[in-house]
Amino acid sequence: MPFVLEPLTTEAFAPFGEVIAATESAHSFEINGGTTERFHDLAAVEVDGDARGGISIFRGQAREFPIVIRMLERHPKGSQAFMPLQGRPYLVVVAPNGENDAPNLSQIRLFYATAEQGVNYRSGTWHHPLLALQATSDFLVVDRIGEGHNCDEFFFSDEQVMTIEQNLLVECDGLE
Repeated sequence: MPFVLEPLTTEAFAPFGEVIAATESAHSFEINGGTTERFHDLAAVEVDGDARGGISIFRGQAREFPIVIRMLERHPKGSQAFMPLQGRPYLVVVAPNGENDAPNLSQIRLFYATAEQGVNYRSGTWHHPLLALQATSDFLVVDRIGEGHNCDEFFFSDEQVMTIEQNLLVECDGLE
């Protein structure tokens, strides 16, 4: 099944989590004597049990085309938010849960995230690891820190492997 590249929008991504962006539609207000605009409560941080939320930086290597998608992962005990730090777009691959608690690959989605958009995967959302595009890129990550298994991986059979071709990106910001 070939990928269809979609722009990352709040509505399209809603089944998987939240888009993190300072947009006109976001709830915002002035703070710090009117010198700062706060874009408030853009994503829910989910953690279970005795865990806590933590802030990390992930450094993702730029992917080379064609990008081969062979697996998805999920974090059943907490959400995971990614915000790009260096002004570069990236790709997001997600799938809803399906039969036998595995991702439903017939409903896999590919999103183009601009340099100004982050994502927050809800707890249990199947997603592909970081897909940096133009260069090695840093992402601010907010996720669960705590004991217990919190990363399930699903590896595709040879027949299920998918590829993302570079020509899909031409329509998004003129990337080639």
